[in-house]
Amino acid sequence: MFYRENGQFKTSYQADQQIFPITQDRIAVFAIIAFAFIGVPLLASEYLFNAILIPFLVMALAALGLNLLSGYCGQISLGGAAFMAVGAYGAYNFIMRVPGMPLPLALLLGGVCATVFGVLFGLPSLRVRGLYLAVATLAAQFFADWAFLRIKWFTLDNASGSAAVPGLTLLGMNIQGDVSRYLFCLTVLTVLALLSKNLVRSAIGREWMAMRDMDVAAAVIGIRPMYAKLSAFAVSSFVLGIAGGLWAFFYLGAWEPAAFSLDLSLKLLFMVIIGGLGSIMGSFFGAAFIVVLPIALNQFLPWVASLFGFMITTTAASHAELMIFGVLICWFLIVEPHGLAKLWSTGKQKMRVWPFPH
Repeated sequence: MFYRENGQFKTSYQADQQIFPITQDRIAVFAIIAFAFIGVPLLASEYLFNAILIPFLVMALAALGLNLLSGYCGQISLGGAAFMAVGAYGAYNFIMRVPGMPLPLALLLGGVCATVFGVLFGLPSLRVRGLYLAVATLAAQFFADWAFLRIKWFTLDNASGSAAVPGLTLLGMNIQGDVSRYLFCLTVLTVLALLSKNLVRSAIGREWMAMRDMDVAAAVIGIRPMYAKLSAFAVSSFVLGIAGGLWAFFYLGAWEPAAFSLDLSLKLLFMVIIGGLGSIMGSFFGAAFIVVLPIALNQFLPWVASLFGFMITTTAASHAELMIFGVLICWFLIVEPHGLAKLWSTGKQKMRVWPFPH
């Protein structure tokens, strides 16, 4: 009964439109954010930072960007990694070619480059939809792979085609350490998640959801399809571009075009499907699931195999990981199309009326 909102009266329109209208939700979110900023840096190990926390933060941001497009606007995209690559290489060129370029500004400009690229490949959404749009965004993936591999200008004429930022600084401070990289990624994710939450509740967010539910009816009531769809591509690509910069600078360190392959695009799509389409919280659930599951399987499968007296190879474990991913995606599509976020929402609803029956 601790989750009841009885007695929480709203006396103004502003109070009624809060992001977290229930007091318990606000307390829980603030506690989680405070623990993430204060408790985790004090308790986490180097392995936890590099193998789980930093990849989770960046992938959650990327899944959030894709969810704005596919979950809220209903535009299927298979080019998420391409937009991340444009953001990463854009930020890399700005920070390497412009002396004294601040890191946050370089990441923002990389996001702007991804926005332009996303709007360009979002133009087909004005004429096609569904599977045809997915193929059009897949063309963006192949184009990005070819461009960053063949055009050496993007990698400062490096013969190997790889890119790396020698030293990351912020306001004169070195942020190469595990804790500083984690805190920077966490700050970016927190800010963009709150902005995205506000955005989907605004007029433009309602336009996106109207286009997702029935684009013909949305056009009839005065919503401009071109503006709604291209704005969704622009915002989604901007967030994905910043996520790509974080992925390259703070996780990979040194990378090449293969780091942003179609495999990464499919993983982003899996995150959105498993986490929940059209849910900010689902982006976090999906990213946590995809990042933690391979590590858990690598530890769990050899242990189970040892109980039965035989050994399992690394290759077999990776194949089992792919099969489990496929089974889970099919299961979520059939049993719970709205993903883990729907299960979380259902659990919260049960807590609101417990111990009384529905």
